[in-house]
Parts: sequence; C-alpha cells; structure tokens
Amino acid sequence: MAKKRALITGITGQDGSYLAELLLEKGYDVYGLVRRSSMYNFERIKHIQDQINLITGDMSDQTSLIHALNESRPEEVYNLAAQSFVQTSWPQPVFTGDVTGLGVTRMLDAIRAVNPEIRFYQASSSEMFGKVQAVPQTETTSFYPRSPYGVAKVYGHWITVNYRESYNMHATSGILFNHESPRRGLEFVTRKVTYHAAKIKLGLANEMRIGNLDARRDWGFAGDYVEAMWLMLQQDKPDDYVIATGKTHSVQRLIEVAFGAVDLDWTKYCVQDERFMRPAEVDLLIGDPAKAKQDLGWEPKVSFEQLIEMMVQADLERLRMEHRP
Repeated sequence: MAKKRALITGITGQDGSYLAELLLEKGYDVYGLVRRSSMYNFERIKHIQDQINLITGDMSDQTSLIHALNESRPEEVYNLAAQSFVQTSWPQPVFTGDVTGLGVTRMLDAIRAVNPEIRFYQASSSEMFGKVQAVPQTETTSFYPRSPYGVAKVYGHWITVNYRESYNMHATSGILFNHESPRRGLEFVTRKVTYHAAKIKLGLANEMRIGNLDARRDWGFAGDYVEAMWLMLQQDKPDDYVIATGKTHSVQRLIEVAFGAVDLDWTKYCVQDERFMRPAEVDLLIGDPAKAKQDLGWEPKVSFEQLIEMMVQADLERLRMEHRP
C-alpha cells in the first residue's frame, strides 16, 4: 500500500516541526514548503531533515504553490505558514495581511487547480476572537480581532469556509488557542519568560522586562495540538474546531511557575516595561474544546505547569551547552 503524502507550509516553525514528526511516525511521506530566505533556519527540523522533502516556495507567489503541489502530490495540505507574531503585525500590517490572509487564498486556489480532492487544514487562531464577545469561546463565538494579525487570520478562516462551501472542498480550520513548547521563538512571551528564568538562574542575566502581567491566555502544548490538526483531516466531513485546554492563566502566573521551577523569587527580577504593551490588548482568551473532544476524541495531555517546567528545563540545558567552557 502506497504511503500517504502530506505537504506542510511553515514546516520550519514550531508547529510544522511537531506535525512533521507526527506524520513521519504515522508512515507519511512528508513534504515541506520553505521560503528561500528561511533555507538555513532549520534548527527545529534538523533531527528529521533527512526524512522529509523540502520544496522552495512562497505564500505570496501562487505559481510556486502550484509547483509545490505538483511536485509533492499530497493527499493532505497543512497550511501553517504565516507572519505569526502579533506584535510584529503592527509595524508590518500589509506584509502580515498578504502572507497570513491572502496566502490562504492562493493555496486554496492552487489546490482547486491542481487537485480539488486534496484535504486542506488552515491554522486559524484564538486571536480572531480578540475583544471577546463570549467566555469561553466556541466555534460559533463572533470574531472581534484586535491586531492586524487577528484581522488577517479572520480573512484566512472565512476564505477557507467559502472554498469549502462554494467548491465542496475538504477544507477545515483549527481555531487554535496559544500553544507553546521548547521550540517556541524567543519573541513569544512564554519562551521569553522561560528563557530569562533559566538565564537568571545561571547568572547570565539579572532582570527580565515584561509587558502586561494581567493578560490571560489559554496555553497548551504544541505537541498535543498538532495531533488535533491531523485528526481533523481524517474526518469524513470538513468542519471547524476550537483546540484549547479550557483553562486560563495570567502572564504573572506564567512567570511564577517558570521562576519557581528554578527556585527564584520572580518579584526580584521582573520589571514592567511599556514598550512591551500592545496598542490594543486582548484580555481574556479561553477556549471550549468540547466539540473537538466529542467529534475527534481529542484532549490535551500536558498540563500548563508541566509545559512551562518542560520549557524551563530545555532552556537551562540549551544555555548550559552554549556557555560550556
């Protein structure tokens, strides 16, 4: 029996690397789309690089997407590519809209041209809820994005729904709440906190500057969330699913757990800095994953505390290696 084939855009990112691992374990032939400018940013996939097939392409260039589909001939496409940092979307709103929003349309249209039977997964985001209209948020909660990133994600979400309904495509959106791991970029608040806790513990820094301590998020483990992505494309009918833990924690609680993991009193090292405040803050994001549990049989396995401690330990190990005599 021939192996199933999957194409992952954004394969060099956090989610892409975990998803590639999962699909390899399930016996897939895995293809990854990489921008030429990120050709050397393979840190997250270097341990599996000899098991995957990389294709050069760009979400802003539809011709390259058609080429990637023709070369990989996938049964499944997972669109994880995006300008994915909320803070960056403010100084780069047009670029964010082009890649994170219009890029989805280009891929969907490329699939329609090459093989409309391909199953498509779109990485939607809890940032679409923004100024939340209901707590907790479900698949039917109204969107009210509070950043150019959130606006672009809303466009990507609705164009996926439109292609599903207009062209009868198996196109699904996973509305993923914040999901973290040791592979998270340093620009994200969770990794910033765990990295600084490790750095201060090792005597490599003496303070951490941080923004809003009261902002609350629903944080889960990226390794759990990519399993939900895969499960969505195994369903007979496409649909949209909220993927979340159903629990919320403040940034202050995140700091307490991270610094507690290395026996430090966070109040001695953390300094609030207005530079890290968003122009429009999202106050309370908490997802209701009941539909995913019922339809997909999916539940998160790693707790918030386990996740943060895992990240702190990984940062300690990484920093010790970097600064070893």
